[in-house]
Amino acid sequence: MKYLIDKMKDKDWNEVASIYLEGINTRMATFQRDIPTWEQWNSAHIVSCRLVATVGDKIAGWVALSPTSSRCVYAGVAEVSVYVGNEYRGMGIGRALLDKVIELSEKNGFWTLQSGIIKDNICSIELHRKCGFREIGYREKVGKMPDGTWHDVVLMERRSKTVGCD
Repeated sequence: MKYLIDKMKDKDWNEVASIYLEGINTRMATFQRDIPTWEQWNSAHIVSCRLVATVGDKIAGWVALSPTSSRCVYAGVAEVSVYVGNEYRGMGIGRALLDKVIELSEKNGFWTLQSGIIKDNICSIELHRKCGFREIGYREKVGKMPDGTWHDVVLMERRSKTVGCD
């Protein structure tokens, strides 16, 4: 399948939000219950590190970074969110998005990327491993779904070999 990866634009929000909702509905991608507004989402994610994958004129997936802290010592640390639309899973789009945001993050001075992944989301854990992330631990019963089900979260990180190595 042919797809293009490009910077996310404001006009992409409706399709990005739709894919995000698909992730919410899996109950394995996020503890988020509702789609935030564009304004909320926009203010929580780093503008320079947002990408979409498109197939034709349709967005198939997206990736974005968000800061982990407002403290200056953590300026080079970001959290990764990557989502692929249901009909495009298993086609390499998630891998391409994650590889590209890693490259983009290093160009923007990030030395560590991290992810908190629901333990049952084996596909996402494997995707992150393939892109150089390692498991650094887990948080037991850290998130509760609306139905009362608790989930453990696997903590993964990728340390740059080119940024912050001095």
